[in-house]
Amino acid sequence: MDLNDPELEFSDLIYAYQSWVMAVINDEKLTNEENLLTEEIIDDALNAMRFLSGDVTNAIETSLARVYDVDSEELASLLFPEE
Repeated sequence: MDLNDPELEFSDLIYAYQSWVMAVINDEKLTNEENLLTEEIIDDALNAMRFLSGDVTNAIETSLARVYDVDSEELASLLFPEE
């Protein structure tokens, strides 16, 4: 994701963060042989987090945790293992 792109929209930031959360859930919780998490997804999500409020990222995490039947605290520990 090019943050200097004049056509970059808020929805692009949401998509980048959402893709990261979904990839982490896929790789850590689902019985899927294919890993989705890549360095590009991680980098895009970290860049997106700089511009998204905590309320927005929390809403994304909560929604996806419900969809994939993952405990929200467990998801937080998967996304941010150092904390």
